[in-house]
Amino acid sequence: MMPNSFQAHRPTESIYRQLVEFAKTVLVRVFVPPYATVCDLYCGKVPDEEKWDEAQIGHYIGIDVATTGLNEVKEAWESQRKAYTSEFFELDPCIEDMELHLKDGEDRADIVFCMNHLPLCFESEEKVRRLLFNVSLLLKPGGYFIGITPDSSTIWNKYQKNVEAYHNKSSGMKPNIVPNCIRSESYMITFEVEEEKFPFFGKKYQLKFAGDISAETHCLVHFPSLLRLAREAGLEYMEITNLTEFFDDNRAQFAGMLMDAGPNLVDPRGRLLPRSYDVLGLYTTFIFQKPDPDIAPPLSTPVLEDGSYNHDERGWQGTDWREDEKNGKTDSAFGLGKITEQKGILGPGPAELRFPEAL
Repeated sequence: MMPNSFQAHRPTESIYRQLVEFAKTVLVRVFVPPYATVCDLYCGKVPDEEKWDEAQIGHYIGIDVATTGLNEVKEAWESQRKAYTSEFFELDPCIEDMELHLKDGEDRADIVFCMNHLPLCFESEEKVRRLLFNVSLLLKPGGYFIGITPDSSTIWNKYQKNVEAYHNKSSGMKPNIVPNCIRSESYMITFEVEEEKFPFFGKKYQLKFAGDISAETHCLVHFPSLLRLAREAGLEYMEITNLTEFFDDNRAQFAGMLMDAGPNLVDPRGRLLPRSYDVLGLYTTFIFQKPDPDIAPPLSTPVLEDGSYNHDERGWQGTDWREDEKNGKTDSAFGLGKITEQKGILGPGPAELRFPEAL
């Protein structure tokens, strides 16, 4: 039986961390074959070390800024005599050029993971562009860029509901005052600026889970912009899946992991409890691929039509921009061009949170 690093984290972690750990574990088990070369962006002190050990990878590349203690990890791993080789780079991949640090002909990664840091890269378009070009540089042809990020579609739609309820109750109050906080029993989301329009980059918010001492700072990830910049970097979109859907897709194989973690995550049939559903719905997976022209034609990320991209935030909607893909419509008329024409569709989210029209 495969050892379970997910369970090893159980005793000290909150519900939301257990749920996100579940998703990370499944991604590693599904996408990482034995002896793969894995690159871990913003790896910190490598909290996922046990996952890489279990996956029997061949080589590990850790990248993070100098303040994260990578030298300590490097020394510790050298003393442990791990079954796989490793190397570490102290740099910020959304600011610095990886090409200046890689040797000519050096092996590239089969998979690049970015499990935590994508939202902070969305402080600016320049940071996202640099990150994605570095990812493309690091990947072998045919390799995958995979990660987990807060689902801006869910957050945006919750915010829309909040604003709608506020205006319904406060029609006689100042029209320019907008509520900037989203609350549930599990978390609180507070936007730094009260406004009804979300810019594509730099929209900061604080996410604080119940029981946590401090809040995490994030920026909304504008998914159409992510797709556009990924294509510029030579990465093709494969899938963006809210973690509630991701759980349903993988429940038959992996629900036992959550059931073993305790009674507060799923019911006896392996279905998510309401609180777990609420927390998982805040996150999404993303998967891109660097095409390998020698093996198969590249996947088709829809092409932006000339002039269809602009930064006007008016008219943002919450429709599900992936429905056309599910219905087999994958050409540009139904893809990214449509996303941009509708403006501001941030990504997937639970169906009940999608608004048919913008406020």
